[in-house]
Amino acid sequence: MKRIIALGIVAGLAACQAPGPISIPGITRAPQSAEEALEAYYRTLPDDFYPVAPAGLPLPQEDTVLSRILVASCHDEELGDTPALRSIAKEDADLFLMIGDNVYGDRDGPAYAVNEATLDELRESFADLAARDDFRAVRANLPMMVAWDDHDYGANDAGREFPFRRLSERIHERFWGLDSKDVGAWPGTYYARMFGPEGQRTQIIMLDTRFFRSPLTPTDEPGAVGKERHVPSTDPNQDMLGNDQWTWLENQLQKPADLRLIVSSIQVLPTDGHGWEAWSRLPAEQQRLYDLITETDANGVVFVSGDRHTAFLYRKDGILPYPVYELTASSLNKAWAEDTPEKDSAQIGAGYPPENFGAINIDWETGSLDLEVKDKAGETVRHTTAKFR
Repeated sequence: MKRIIALGIVAGLAACQAPGPISIPGITRAPQSAEEALEAYYRTLPDDFYPVAPAGLPLPQEDTVLSRILVASCHDEELGDTPALRSIAKEDADLFLMIGDNVYGDRDGPAYAVNEATLDELRESFADLAARDDFRAVRANLPMMVAWDDHDYGANDAGREFPFRRLSERIHERFWGLDSKDVGAWPGTYYARMFGPEGQRTQIIMLDTRFFRSPLTPTDEPGAVGKERHVPSTDPNQDMLGNDQWTWLENQLQKPADLRLIVSSIQVLPTDGHGWEAWSRLPAEQQRLYDLITETDANGVVFVSGDRHTAFLYRKDGILPYPVYELTASSLNKAWAEDTPEKDSAQIGAGYPPENFGAINIDWETGSLDLEVKDKAGETVRHTTAKFR
């Protein structure tokens, strides 16, 4: 009963955003904000409050030369067996990147379920994912790195305004076993890893585009092509990553690497093909990213993204000292259409809306990548070659 009363207090604080004294089992304090009150309460939750993924394979050793990486996003754990996950589990690869909307924890069936201070639906969604045979097959066969997006963050299209973000961070890190690694040492879920020796070194940078992001600007023409949900922000204080993550990213880009995969849950390069979430909705931050890559002399950058329920390939010239490519892989089991008329100025060929995943094949001898979109059966349906040196 004490826990229920305490939960009601912190939930009320989150709703009104008014600081004040709070009594939580084991803690008496005067929080400076509603978020601090929630943080104090979350620290009292037992370990069994958090779902945990089935044991997975360890990441490759730091000196391992990577040659093949798989990538996917957008997986609804409430749906039946996912053929794309079955195909991924059978693939021969060094690493699998599951890069956002790994569950739909802000929804229960077709209805949105938000504003739960204990994020019951999100926790249930992760527990359901952990129990799935198709997901367990992937965990048993491929090492994984993960990022989150809005639906496994806890609220559709949300950023730093989401009042329960600190609990969603805990849920994410506990489920994926990241809480004991460096990602658990700071707010947000960003982290990076290096693989391979000099001359064959791959850096994988997993960005957090949720925890620190400022609110987006709603469209004035819902559904209009290029303005479907959001329009570019003119706010001079717009922010995608937050000060600490920007500083961390600058430090990462200064480290020596031959190939750098910058993983963003939302798309980076597209600017004029759609009005959904993307870096182009915060254009000053999009330019800041390009400027940072240029200023740090970071070579070999390739962007990887998800979110869009359609797979795309992109190439853009003139924004970095070299042509830059992006692979968008989405979705694993939430396809909305068979084809799409969308065409961004950076886009290579047509998008692929049916269920899919992506593959990145690295040819160290030629300094090139094969970027592939694969259908749910594992057949290549889109392809381009990108030079990284």
